[in-house]
Amino acid sequence: MYWNKEEEKISKEFTFKNFKEALNFVNQVGELAEEMNHHPDILLHDYKKVTISLTSHDKGHVTDRDHQLASKIDALI
Repeated sequence: MYWNKEEEKISKEFTFKNFKEALNFVNQVGELAEEMNHHPDILLHDYKKVTISLTSHDKGHVTDRDHQLASKIDALI
């Protein structure tokens, strides 16, 4: 599944078997974000779905940093 390009961000929804797996994924994404000092918007919903949205807030649009973090997030799966 590809990242969806929206106005000034890219986003992707991930679905897991249960809440525990979804929460573990959120924590792993948080670790990656801290390492890169680049923080996504994260929404955990419907108990097992996680939507990640990436943008470079300081630039007002998607940059290489967003694509780099997206690739690292995909590698978690």
